[in-house]
Amino acid sequence: MKIGFIINEHSTEKWNYTTPALGYAAYKRGHDVFFIGVGELSYASQGHLSVRCKTIKDRVFKSEETYFKALQKEEFVNMSSKNLDVLFLRNNPADEINERDWAYNAAFIFGEIAAANGVIVLNHPSSLAGAVNKMYFQHFPEILRPKTIITRDHNEIKEFFKDQKQKMILKPLQGSGGTNVFMMDKKNEHNLSQTIDAICRDGFVIAQEYLTEATKGDTRLFLMNGEPLKANGQYAIMQRVNASGDIRSNIHAGGQPQKVKMTDQIMELADIVRPKLVQDGMFLVGIDIVGSKLMEINVFSPGGLNVMGQMYDADFATPVIESIERKVYYKSMYKDYLYNSRLATL
Repeated sequence: MKIGFIINEHSTEKWNYTTPALGYAAYKRGHDVFFIGVGELSYASQGHLSVRCKTIKDRVFKSEETYFKALQKEEFVNMSSKNLDVLFLRNNPADEINERDWAYNAAFIFGEIAAANGVIVLNHPSSLAGAVNKMYFQHFPEILRPKTIITRDHNEIKEFFKDQKQKMILKPLQGSGGTNVFMMDKKNEHNLSQTIDAICRDGFVIAQEYLTEATKGDTRLFLMNGEPLKANGQYAIMQRVNASGDIRSNIHAGGQPQKVKMTDQIMELADIVRPKLVQDGMFLVGIDIVGSKLMEINVFSPGGLNVMGQMYDADFATPVIESIERKVYYKSMYKDYLYNSRLATL
């Protein structure tokens, strides 16, 4: 199998991220693995996706760290989608906001070209295009979600603030990783207009019900093909505990990862989101849970798989690669009969 991973850029990708872990798992299973920055994508005159990428072959590595650091030292090589079986879109568009706006939607635009060339593209690129902001979350059943409004109207937000007894979360419609997330209450109400203005500079504002359970952090669970990811009897799940005084629980925003047990309530939430994820071709997804509510669905580049692996002494990356191998097999059996969106979650 020849599999390419799209990342934001080589200079910012670290060996202990989830994508290198997936790449290393594929490499150990004898596959040809290619890492492609968003800026290294192009459209060839013959109608194919063309890429500049980094790859390494015929060497034995003791760890993900030595593998990825060696790969990063390799020179770029050129390759066409004609030589790829799978393209895994693992870049995070939110990281490009106000930095490289041209890169914001590039991966799923070029991903659609690759899919048209017969490459299996994960997650399904057309669905990713529709999920590029947090509005995608609003298409899931209301029972899953905190009370929410999305607007640029100050008065609407202030009315919602009153309805929520002067306690709510404000955040931008676009973005991830805890960027520009604010908890508003009576103590900082005097800054409400200023905070709304700051978020409005980048677009729409999400005003959301504050869940008291958020003080304990949130729970990140990986779903693969719509089902909770499991390896060695362990679920790919962790509690992310807020840093002191911070409402954000994202690990790179200071949240601390801890073990957490799977519960019937979490399984029920996962079961409710499954049908839409499967329908949309969302192969590998991270869902974030607070109490009995779903806070976010990360369909682009959910992280933490390596952290969970160390925490539970479980190899979560290999089952992901094994599932991709089955998709390649199914495609070879059915030729052009299976749409990419359906193949993505088989």
